[in-house]
Amino acid sequence: MNHYSPDVKEQLVKRMMPPENASLSTLARETGISFETLRQWRKKARIETGSPVPGNGRRPQSWSPGDKLLAVLATAGMNETEQAEYCRSKGLYVEEIRSWREACLDGLAAGRDRDNVRELREELTSHRGRLKELERELRRKEKALAETAALLTLRKKAQAIWGDDEDGI
Repeated sequence: MNHYSPDVKEQLVKRMMPPENASLSTLARETGISFETLRQWRKKARIETGSPVPGNGRRPQSWSPGDKLLAVLATAGMNETEQAEYCRSKGLYVEEIRSWREACLDGLAAGRDRDNVRELREELTSHRGRLKELERELRRKEKALAETAALLTLRKKAQAIWGDDEDGI
């Protein structure tokens, strides 16, 4: 079992925590210290500081939507300086919080549009029914037109063969 100096341990823990959030696998390759040992150090450091990162230590790009929402809510009442401090402590950029806030607002706006979507679906269904009805009527009329055209053609051929005696019989 290897023993590491407190300075080495402290330096690596700082790299694993925000703002750098260095990955455990990268640090394990660089230092030769096992992945599991580094993970235990990071876990212990988070417990000691009492501030686990909302994203569970992952990079902000891989945070769950719930974690992102919590970050947006946590920064909602903060001024720019407080937001910047919060972001530094969590390994975030202020722009990420802003984009997450916009995504939340877009999601809420989409919720309002659900009623409109329901109405549009009902309207679409009624239009589809009307379209089917019109297509049936069009097919019927096309058949009638084709039948009439065939009868006229036969009448002309009959007149050409037997003569022009429509009134005779």
